[in-house]
Amino acid sequence: MSEPREVTVNVPLMARVEGEGALALRIRDGRIEELKLRIFEPPRLFEKFLEGRRFDEVPDMVARICGICPVAYQMSAVHAIESIFGIDPGPWVRATRRLFYCGEWIESHSLHIHLLAAPDFLGYASVTDMARDYPEEVRRGLRMQELGNALIGLLGGRSVHPVGARVGGFHHAPSPEQTQALLQKLQAALPAAEALVAWTASLDLPAVEQDFEYVSLRHAQEYPMNEGRIVSNRGLDIGIDAFDREFQELQVPHSTALHCLHQGKPYLVGPLARLNLNFDRLPQPVRETASATGIAWPSANVYHSIVARAVEIHYAVVEAIRLLQAYQRPSQPFVAAQPRAGVGYGCTEAPRGMLWHRYELDDQGRVLNARIVPPTSQNQARIEEDLRLSIEAFGTDRPEDELRRRAEVVIRNYDPCISCATHFLDLTVDRE
Repeated sequence: MSEPREVTVNVPLMARVEGEGALALRIRDGRIEELKLRIFEPPRLFEKFLEGRRFDEVPDMVARICGICPVAYQMSAVHAIESIFGIDPGPWVRATRRLFYCGEWIESHSLHIHLLAAPDFLGYASVTDMARDYPEEVRRGLRMQELGNALIGLLGGRSVHPVGARVGGFHHAPSPEQTQALLQKLQAALPAAEALVAWTASLDLPAVEQDFEYVSLRHAQEYPMNEGRIVSNRGLDIGIDAFDREFQELQVPHSTALHCLHQGKPYLVGPLARLNLNFDRLPQPVRETASATGIAWPSANVYHSIVARAVEIHYAVVEAIRLLQAYQRPSQPFVAAQPRAGVGYGCTEAPRGMLWHRYELDDQGRVLNARIVPPTSQNQARIEEDLRLSIEAFGTDRPEDELRRRAEVVIRNYDPCISCATHFLDLTVDRE
């Protein structure tokens, strides 16, 4: 009879993720006894920073939460504030915001696929090692990321922490010459976007299926970005104003990021959740490309997230081409805002998943309180659940280095944006 085996695996710093996190894992007698995905970045307190600020300062402030997905933070914020003021910015602003979002999906997904995730599935420690054998694939990723950044810069004035968005629309409308130049680049990139879907599906992805709830927005006519109801594969269908009645945030001792649960259980947000719930909203050419992979959508294999990201890049390129082909410069790129008191909600689909905002404003348009629920905090409990299931299925008796590598692959597969998740921390002081 073999003696009981106790293994402690410590990953002190996660590589190839945005932000800083760590994993502690304790295994005893073949079972995981303790698993903690630690986020130890200090709370950034953005909600508190916003208090007392005017509504027109909010879009530029929340853009600083993330350098990879600032558009998502701006769009959720302006939608929430506009709902308080009763603003309908009109069809030009709506279409142009969608174009803005396409840039962010292309940029963020390209970064994750080529620089962060692909090395895992091709057996490399880093993208620099991978580039020696796959130089064209890495160049493709950088070109696609540059294209997404160009779209963001077109409307935001710059690609990182853009400043072009405002409540009611945009500060500036691009010229037809600018949009035509970018349209040509997008049309030239379309074959690469299609090929990327097939390439990601050809990677050696683990064939692992799990039973989990996935949640995203769903729009009546289109693939969701800026608008929709919150739905899931377990029958959830609510308006965005009901989010905080249906979902619960809680603090765990080992993380400065809040966990978010639905009816007390983990759930998934992000590209796989969106694709699973909205496959029928994709235009036919994108559906055909996704179906040609041989993957049956909806998929219960969370490793198909990398393929879902590629499908969304293809979609974003197709959608951006459509929007730019119809682009006409307006006489004024925004609708003026008249402040009033109230509570408003905004929920959009960041590259990593649903991003929910709630604001309460006074009659001068100043923020009384704000609440922001980013996708990484929503995914954190699901990541921990996946780690437990995946490592036990992988085999807890394997060498520690192998367990460590498998854990890192699982975590990176979710593309966690750890800095985004560290917004608030309840502090309890016990004085004797």
